[in-house]
Amino acid sequence: MNRFTIFLLAVFLCLGSTVTLASDAVTKTVGAVYEEKAQLAGKQVRVSGEIVKVNNKIMGRNFLHLRDGTGKQGSNDLTVTSQETAEVGDQVEIVGTVSTDVDFGSGYTYPLLIEKATIKKTK
Repeated sequence: MNRFTIFLLAVFLCLGSTVTLASDAVTKTVGAVYEEKAQLAGKQVRVSGEIVKVNNKIMGRNFLHLRDGTGKQGSNDLTVTSQETAEVGDQVEIVGTVSTDVDFGSGYTYPLLIEKATIKKTK
């Protein structure tokens, strides 16, 4: 093997243990993510719903709010961060990592957050 091939193989082997594929994500509703947040912390989830609020380019990421009609008042709106964005009213599927008790400072605290999400429009 040439050096470049060996280098690429080494990179893939090193990253292989830390990379989680979207296919490994567990599918949940917004309400279920809230109910199971302690068990889901650090894991990948897939959630489908409607984008109801968008705040782009805050602290180097986009903040989106997702609802799917599940959950009760206070647990029916999932905050998602992503480098991608969508528009209010878009039907999407997101895949991201569940984080709990996130404090970005400057008043940005979240008891539950889906971070580093990918966004796929479904309609």
